[in-house]
Amino acid sequence: MATQPNPLEDALQDFQFPQREAAFFYGLFLRGHTAEELRRDIEVPGAVLAKWDRESERQPQLRPLLERVVRYRQHVLAIFENLVAHDASTQKLQ
Repeated sequence: MATQPNPLEDALQDFQFPQREAAFFYGLFLRGHTAEELRRDIEVPGAVLAKWDRESERQPQLRPLLERVVRYRQHVLAIFENLVAHDASTQKLQ
């Protein structure tokens, strides 16, 4: 008997590889997008955080998932920042 796919499990699988997402954004940076606009795309905006906070008050079971999303995006941003900083230091050496 096959088990039904669990959408939550599938979504959580996406959180295992922040390096892939950071590499995607770094590729955009190398193609001419500014680091600042990419940072805005990676970060979870304050208005969204406020909305998620209100939503998790109504549905407390969502809070762990939403917190994980925020931590993941912070991790992606940190990796992206390291890539950009490395790129900048490499450019100075040339």
